[in-house]
Amino acid sequence: MECTLPSHSNRKDFSLKSLELFQICAEKGSLQATADEAGLSISTVSHHLRVLEESLGVDLFNHARRPLVLTPKGRVFLRNIDSALHSIRKAKAEASAGNIAEASYLRIGTIEDFDSDIIPDLAVFLSSRMPKCDFTYITDTSQNIIELLRDRQIDLGVTSSPPERLRDLHDRPLLHDPFVAVLPRTSEEKTDDILNGNSSIPFLRFSSNLMIARQIEGQLRRVGISAQNRFECSSNQTLMAMVAAGAGWTITTPLLFSRAKRFQSQLSMQPFPAKEFGRTLAIATTPDCSRSVLDIFDDKMRSLVAGQIINPLCAQAPWLASRFRLLQ
Repeated sequence: MECTLPSHSNRKDFSLKSLELFQICAEKGSLQATADEAGLSISTVSHHLRVLEESLGVDLFNHARRPLVLTPKGRVFLRNIDSALHSIRKAKAEASAGNIAEASYLRIGTIEDFDSDIIPDLAVFLSSRMPKCDFTYITDTSQNIIELLRDRQIDLGVTSSPPERLRDLHDRPLLHDPFVAVLPRTSEEKTDDILNGNSSIPFLRFSSNLMIARQIEGQLRRVGISAQNRFECSSNQTLMAMVAAGAGWTITTPLLFSRAKRFQSQLSMQPFPAKEFGRTLAIATTPDCSRSVLDIFDDKMRSLVAGQIINPLCAQAPWLASRFRLLQ
């Protein structure tokens, strides 16, 4: 009698891509959303997941449910591969960037505050230090940059730190940017009178959906100030133009004020008269971003911000020196 042992040779080995797609699908709960994020077809994603399940010999998802839900074994598997995938991504990033000149790609997101002055010089510097690297630069709001980092669509970003901790990301404080009052240069109004309601000059606000607007409004509420509202806008440049034209006053920051060079001769920047408050700008990264790339990016950002923005502005307004500063 001939005895044949069961053969597992027909099982296909799963790939790193299968693990990554499984991780995404577990988070998204949808083949379509997974395909969109990975840039693949639904059939390709489905094939990778099917090969993974066949290779393991278990169902990782309850395929009868929509959205897709992990089975108990799927939850255990996800818990075990999360740290492994993080280690693999970090190893790949460090291997690529251990020699910076050999780095192959870098995806950067920044808020528009640095778009005109800093990012062009930063891009030239990085391209010279990393000649084999493919770069992607994205300008967006702080909220969207944080989401892009969480979705692994960018590697690092410069953003305004939100009130809550970035538990799933790493961040390195960059700049303390205090809030200041900006009035028309021709105005004889005093900021104390304006904030106390003893003036008819209207308050020009940032759009309420922006993080900076929520920071300003929160502080105004805390100090019991209710400013008369006339105009709301998402563009700092437009607010500066309106103030320069005498249409009202606003609260902004020195960094944003520095971008309004066209209007500065018609503007008066003054300390916020109530309790001082400000925002923190930080460099946020995915947990697996290369440390060597981050250090080079950080060093150059600090040099550019100090030389092009902080030092010239503090020379014009010495009262800013202790407030508008780089953070260690």
